[in-house]
Amino acid sequence: MSTQQSPSTDTLLKELEPDALHRLFTGAHTTHTFTDEPVDPALVQRAYEDLRWAPTAFNSQPLRLTVLTPGETRDAVIKHLMEANQAKTKAAPLTIVAAYTADWHERMDVLAPQREGARESFANKGGMRESVGQQSALIQIGYLLLALRAHGLEVGPMTGLNAAGVDSVVHTENGWKTLVVINVGHGPNPADEDAIRPRGGRLDFDDAAQVL
Repeated sequence: MSTQQSPSTDTLLKELEPDALHRLFTGAHTTHTFTDEPVDPALVQRAYEDLRWAPTAFNSQPLRLTVLTPGETRDAVIKHLMEANQAKTKAAPLTIVAAYTADWHERMDVLAPQREGARESFANKGGMRESVGQQSALIQIGYLLLALRAHGLEVGPMTGLNAAGVDSVVHTENGWKTLVVINVGHGPNPADEDAIRPRGGRLDFDDAAQVL
């Protein structure tokens, strides 16, 4: 069990340097093809150990990850991706299946020990657990993409897939439900001019927000 502690208040109050923000946001692009350099799954673990401190509803922490190295299992998953995503996943150094569990309440003794009886209370609320599990896991996937970038990796998230088909390959034993597949590498393939495509437009704050 990790002994890492949550960040201190002093750490949280410090603003990130512009270079760090550039790495995570303005300078980061979805990557479609990567260099051949292998990705150590330990880097994914390190990214997870950072993202797990970020908030979710009820501290449910429903995100579940299956880390796929090149091989038969990943090849079986690739068959359930849309055609445009198959070749680039086959060529990626590492692939993550990001999923959620609706049984997050089973860990309430660890996640929220102060909520006495929470596990039993949530047990009979299957619809609510599904909704919380999916929504909070999607939020955690956002954290995951930033954490992977923070650890020096490039990412290519994809939702063009048959989720049930992917589940039939990697989730038959645990009941997790696929949301997103993420290819991961150390950098874009310099031989592929489409490895990073021109950035699309972004909405300004005034177009996307209201201050009341």
